[in-house]
Amino acid sequence: MRKLKLDELNRLDVEEFKAQDKLPVVAVLDNVRSMHNVGSIFRTADGFALEQVILCGITAQPPHREIEKTALGATQSVAWSHYADTLSAIESLRAEGYEIIAIEQAENSTMLNTFTPDQNKKYALIFGNEVDGVSDDVMHTIDACIEIPQFGTKHSFNIVISAGIVFWDFFAKLKL
Repeated sequence: MRKLKLDELNRLDVEEFKAQDKLPVVAVLDNVRSMHNVGSIFRTADGFALEQVILCGITAQPPHREIEKTALGATQSVAWSHYADTLSAIESLRAEGYEIIAIEQAENSTMLNTFTPDQNKKYALIFGNEVDGVSDDVMHTIDACIEIPQFGTKHSFNIVISAGIVFWDFFAKLKL
């Protein structure tokens, strides 16, 4: 077996990416501290053709070299915006018809494997701070909560791993 060379991957250029149909999903980052995590989420959002990444509160914004280390240019392809606080972002997204879903461990959460996204809905997926998770004030405003099943000793996945798992699950269920 031979690995493919970059020019054999037939990837879209930035303009083609911006013009293509997107997964009806927006990633909302609720006060994410690590710029490497922010960059990785941009890169993962590009890989699954998400509509947008929304950066909230203390979450760093491009351009920044620490974000670009892991984004590898995805801040140029993926649409993004910044809100001073996550509640303002939620209010705006709800007005645009998005279902607001926290990715968190919470009472009455729905396990990711049992969640079936609706082909006719748009989703805003909220990922929380690396230490505190999705903030309590945000948890009081969500429409639903999805939890990723875990089977080890650790209490949670890294935010980027969580985003990758959830983006893939939504992509597979809505597009494949």
